[in-house]
Amino acid sequence: MIGLQNLLKLKVLGNNLSLLSKTDPELYNILFQEIEREESTLELIASENFASKAVLEMTGSVMTNKYAEGYPGKRYYGGCEFVDQAENLARERLGKLFNAEYTNVQPHSGSQSNMAVLMTFIKPGDTILGLDLSHGGHLTHGSFVNFSGQLYNSVSYHVKKNTGRVDFDEVYKLAKENKPKIIICGGSAYPRYIEFPKFREIADSIGAFLWADIAHPSGLIAAGLHPSPFPFCDIVTSTTHKSLRGPRGGVIMMGKDFENPWGKVAPKSGRIKMTSELIDSMVMPGIQGGPLMHVIAAKAVAFGEALKPNFKEYAKNIIENSKIMAEELIKLDYNLISGGTDTHLNLIDLTNKNISGKKAESVLGLGGITVNKNMVPFDKRSPFITSGIRIGTPAITTRGMKSDEMRQIVKWIDKILCDPENELLISKIRKDVNILCSKFPIYH
Repeated sequence: MIGLQNLLKLKVLGNNLSLLSKTDPELYNILFQEIEREESTLELIASENFASKAVLEMTGSVMTNKYAEGYPGKRYYGGCEFVDQAENLARERLGKLFNAEYTNVQPHSGSQSNMAVLMTFIKPGDTILGLDLSHGGHLTHGSFVNFSGQLYNSVSYHVKKNTGRVDFDEVYKLAKENKPKIIICGGSAYPRYIEFPKFREIADSIGAFLWADIAHPSGLIAAGLHPSPFPFCDIVTSTTHKSLRGPRGGVIMMGKDFENPWGKVAPKSGRIKMTSELIDSMVMPGIQGGPLMHVIAAKAVAFGEALKPNFKEYAKNIIENSKIMAEELIKLDYNLISGGTDTHLNLIDLTNKNISGKKAESVLGLGGITVNKNMVPFDKRSPFITSGIRIGTPAITTRGMKSDEMRQIVKWIDKILCDPENELLISKIRKDVNILCSKFPIYH
């Protein structure tokens, strides 16, 4: 049975429970179970976070009813006066947050943001240079299982085995040999600062565009706690959840707009189009139709929250928590890729612990600790098994957890991974996790 406390929670979150419980009790129950899972477990997946009640309220609002193909002031539908205001606010706030002249908030996801960039800046068959997926990159940076590796000639750079950091000698060598049209910096499991100036030097040496995918550290960049991709990168993409703590979605940005270098002109005036115009057209109608106005409005809410002074304190706590976890893990003889972290995540090679990433994810989950298996550089296991796990601190930091909690969580992780078949131990830790989580409710 669902308790009164959870009932009140859902009402606070803007759900019409009395209706949902009657019309679709099956999904009503599923929703409750997900709330209870989030409230009672430790979310350490680096790409996940807990959106505010205000973001959730806007995401579940009547804005979802409105079709608005096109852009503010240039829609293909009537009745867009209010969703135009919402999208303009999202664009303005995002630009202020990152000091970007151009912003597009319509992409449904980070992957679609990345698709729009590739399809704007280069042609199918052109060469791209990105961080190898198994070394911390992302599917859309040239993986052969993804459109980016199927439509384009993908070349991958790697991290150094002895440091776990980007091998810039290799990046330079591959750039000189392959002459990529675009170089991609950033990734999904890279725990160190992205060194934008070094990538810029290499891109300039071969006349390539430089694109930064800041999906993971975007919140830290917005808070001024991670180097900014501007003015080094020609184009920047990001998600809006993860460390930004907004709804799931994507964005595209440029520090400065510029005339497109391919000579594309406006058909009537003959003027050279700005690059922003080409990106806008590629997003819609190129790869998307109607934008998700409820999500765009929720992005505006999240950007507004990120512009407030307390967001910087939040981002600072994310990094501090991540560093404390790294220090404690190293004390317990865990092998951290790159030897630590500058950001919100740690990548752990479990080879010396004689447990696979898949097994670790499973047993930690039984203990109420949610992580994801992850390949590590030079991994000998398959992507379905992996030798590592990735852990992040954005979500638990949102709950208000700090240094003491980080140390306790690491102790629990270690106990479970060192004795993964001990069901009594795991059950005991699961209860202790429940107690800790009850002290840090997500939605007050």
